[in-house]
Amino acid sequence: MNCRLIGCTAFLPLLFVNLAAAQTLSSDVPYVENGHKRHVLDIYTPEKGADKSLPVMFWIHGGGWQAGDKSDVALKPKVLTERGFVFVSTNYRLLPDVEMDVLTRDVATSLGWVHKNIAKYGGDPNRIFVGGHSAGAQLAALLCIDDRYLKEQGVSFDVLKGCVPVDGDTYDIPKIIMTAEHRQTLYGGKMFTFGHRQKFGNDPEKHVDFSAVTHVAKEKGIPPFLLLYFSGNPDTGAQARRLEAVLKESGIPAASYGKSDSNHSRLNNDLGQPDDPATQELFKFLDGLVSGM
Repeated sequence: MNCRLIGCTAFLPLLFVNLAAAQTLSSDVPYVENGHKRHVLDIYTPEKGADKSLPVMFWIHGGGWQAGDKSDVALKPKVLTERGFVFVSTNYRLLPDVEMDVLTRDVATSLGWVHKNIAKYGGDPNRIFVGGHSAGAQLAALLCIDDRYLKEQGVSFDVLKGCVPVDGDTYDIPKIIMTAEHRQTLYGGKMFTFGHRQKFGNDPEKHVDFSAVTHVAKEKGIPPFLLLYFSGNPDTGAQARRLEAVLKESGIPAASYGKSDSNHSRLNNDLGQPDDPATQELFKFLDGLVSGM
């Protein structure tokens, strides 16, 4: 167990750690019995939320599927627990130690554990939102659209109430591969040795299968989407609008919002700042869905 409270000078051997008396952190909770060291998640609950049934935000970190950690959450646990959510941030095994299908199933297994166990922490297993940044955005979108992964965990799309992918560029993987490699060819850059083509299996059929846009269809129970992106990056903007359009064509509520005064990392880290326009879009999205439950 570890303490990440500012000013904390030692690790505390406690399951629950109070964070500024506003939230409680259950750290390094295993979601696979006797699993890998990265088969763990963190659960943030409002200080007095353990006896309630609160909506849950399940968060997937970024890092190019090769790096990153569940602690990379910035302000999100604080502001969302203040708004009456339980916030869960998960780790998963990474490339190249495992392949993309294994990595994706780790995240699905984690979400399956949350569905089965979050009531013990004051969360409502039937009101789960899924979000993620960068690589985590691709994973969030895929899990909320391609129902095969959650079905393996006995989880129905009925429990998913919304999806918030943040600045992902791989909702349509063949298009981003084509875009990136064409750019390298035009401007004389060295071709990638471990780019998206290789990460997703170096097989065009896998590129299609790992693309969220491939699996969008009517009457699957796909939840509403809010796609946030940095408008200064043409790739993440184009990918967000592409997924938004495909979702809307199938009658699934979807919106995208591009923030201009930002960058890839700041867009994610600023979520929760009071004057941040992307935060305002996020809260409007969540509030509208929670109030209607």
